[in-house]
Amino acid sequence: MSVTLDSIRIQSLSKLLQLSVQTFEETFGHQNTKENMAWYFKTKMNSKQLKKELQNPNSDFYWILFQKKIIGYLKLNFNDTQTEVVNFEDSFEIQRIYILSNFQGKGLGQDVLSKVILLGKNKGYTFLWLGVWEQNKDAIAFYTKKGFKIFEKHVFQLGTDSQTDLLMGLEI
Repeated sequence: MSVTLDSIRIQSLSKLLQLSVQTFEETFGHQNTKENMAWYFKTKMNSKQLKKELQNPNSDFYWILFQKKIIGYLKLNFNDTQTEVVNFEDSFEIQRIYILSNFQGKGLGQDVLSKVILLGKNKGYTFLWLGVWEQNKDAIAFYTKKGFKIFEKHVFQLGTDSQTDLLMGLEI
């Protein structure tokens, strides 16, 4: 099974917003309050914010396609758009990687990760990193199995809840 990545253009903003909300809700809704989720959607995942991110030349958004169907999306940050300073010149960040729940557990995430690593190598980067909520045990196990190592922590604010993200990195 193989996925393809396709660049997301500004014309797809409403589709990206819909998928962003759906996948975030599927992933974290059952572990967080409705109020905190609503706060996040209103303040951090809205049309204005996504448009700004899509227009930033140091961020790349991709549709994750399986059998020509959109099953998720990905956001990569380079240079000064990274959410933390990590080996600034040699690193890049996966800020968001979401696959619809009914496509998870089929090995597709592994394929996406391989493609991300290749993208980074082709741009000259040597270190890939991301933040994973400490309560997301499945994601932590997946990235650990792929060779990522925890190197730091940071706070991810979700409404009134200050959550801890583990920063995990991989030499590529």
